[in-house]
Amino acid sequence: MARMHSRKKGKSGSTKPLEKKKSTWLRYSAKEIESLVVKLAKTGKTTSEIGLELRDSYGVPDVKTLTKKKINAILKENKLASKLPEDLRNLIRREIDILKHMEKNKQDMTAKRGLQLTESKINRLVKYYKKKGVLDKTWKYTREKAELLIH
Repeated sequence: MARMHSRKKGKSGSTKPLEKKKSTWLRYSAKEIESLVVKLAKTGKTTSEIGLELRDSYGVPDVKTLTKKKINAILKENKLASKLPEDLRNLIRREIDILKHMEKNKQDMTAKRGLQLTESKINRLVKYYKKKGVLDKTWKYTREKAELLIH
């Protein structure tokens, strides 16, 4: 599969094991993993940062196979989930950074194209989340509202 805005191929990555079972070397139970997720979320980490922390520091290879729930579902149960999905939040943050760069460098046409591509990705993602029911049907994204959404 090719990339969205370039003609390059996708990056290769690791694959998860075919058998989804608890490893014998894992020392955490499902309840302990859920409490770790809640603890890390209270420190202000995002869902992907929580997954990385659990993998790298605690040796938890996959939260979903162990707890039968995704990290986001655990956060929703404990009322710690953010209103905006993480990928949308990251794209909005990227657009804000590009806008700040464009204020200083008005002639940077490469940044202007990056801004257009980022905005189209945001609009496409908003359309998807509206269709899935994650965002309200009346939710609208504007550049003026972007800074308020992130902070």
